[in-house]
Amino acid sequence: MANIASQEKRIQRSLRERLENRRYTSTIKTYFRRLESAVADGDADRADAEQRALISQVDRAVKRGALHRNNGARKKARAARIRAGS
Repeated sequence: MANIASQEKRIQRSLRERLENRRYTSTIKTYFRRLESAVADGDADRADAEQRALISQVDRAVKRGALHRNNGARKKARAARIRAGS
């Protein structure tokens, strides 16, 4: 347990940042599921829209620091492979 004021503040801040990063990663997983369901249904327009939204979220998470740059690139490549599978 921290007994220094600055360390207690740092713990609170890291918890806040962790939750914000979890929001980004959770949203990205949701968009992957939506993209996969659109491709499975054969709805090309919806799949395109979902892929654009997913890539936008990934770029935002990378810019924010919630995802590493290479991790973001890997997720975007995976989205393109899923989309091409339709």
